[in-house]
Amino acid sequence: MDKLVFRTILLTYFLVSHLSYAKFDQNSETKKLGSHMVTNQEPIHRSSGLPSNIAAITPADVPQLKIILEEIKESMDDWPQLHYYSKANAQIMHGAQANERVVFLGDSITEFWNDQKYGGFFPGKPYINRGISAQTTPQMLLRLRADVIALKPKVMVLLAGVNDIAGNTGPMTMQQTQDNITTIAELATLHHIKVIIASVLPTSNYHYNGTEPITVRRPLATIRALNAWIKNYCEEHGHVYLDYFTAMIDEQGMLKSELSEDDLHPNKTGYALMAPLAQAAIEKAFKS
Repeated sequence: MDKLVFRTILLTYFLVSHLSYAKFDQNSETKKLGSHMVTNQEPIHRSSGLPSNIAAITPADVPQLKIILEEIKESMDDWPQLHYYSKANAQIMHGAQANERVVFLGDSITEFWNDQKYGGFFPGKPYINRGISAQTTPQMLLRLRADVIALKPKVMVLLAGVNDIAGNTGPMTMQQTQDNITTIAELATLHHIKVIIASVLPTSNYHYNGTEPITVRRPLATIRALNAWIKNYCEEHGHVYLDYFTAMIDEQGMLKSELSEDDLHPNKTGYALMAPLAQAAIEKAFKS
């Protein structure tokens, strides 16, 4: 292979792997700096099977490099992931309208609720799951019209913010997260959609296995601060506050060990606890 071509591919990989926040290493370090959550993101090659030292990458690694670059390009081309539910949304919009339609907008904690091993997503209810793993509030804001407003639900349940704290799409201030949540709620209200905003779930370090504890990138103090703001915002604007946090913490103030296998995502027991809380919030919203 021509050395110039190889160097060009290598340089491109190096640049996008450090500039793109579409993929990140779970062991990356987060530090609190003023009002910012700053993520020292590990290059993508640390979890790709390629040498961790970029200088050790050889022309033999080019096929794998090309695959990674294509994945990064795909993520950057559709940063909010509007394609993710586009076909499903089209089917819903052409189908019969449901008088009690509810859309859940969120990240992996919402998306994984669809998994049958967790009991399924509100069987028999006209509820629609629009969670996408690893997403942050700016991404949810950009897909709000396609994944929520266009479906004409009566109620929206928003669960978001934990990945903002972790810096999944880059450093974010608390104010930026609050602004995004505010805009999502305002747009939903403008379209006559009743708004439920859920607390961010607690995290823990009970299943720490030698990698970085979840509580490093998602500190409980920051989660508590965001939840306090969400609760106050809901009270001031007539929205329903869905408090998962209080029901899921233990005496140490962390996510109960029995509710999660990884200190972040609920397991079957966790979702079983969350479901009636969400249903009660939905019923309250319909009555408001």
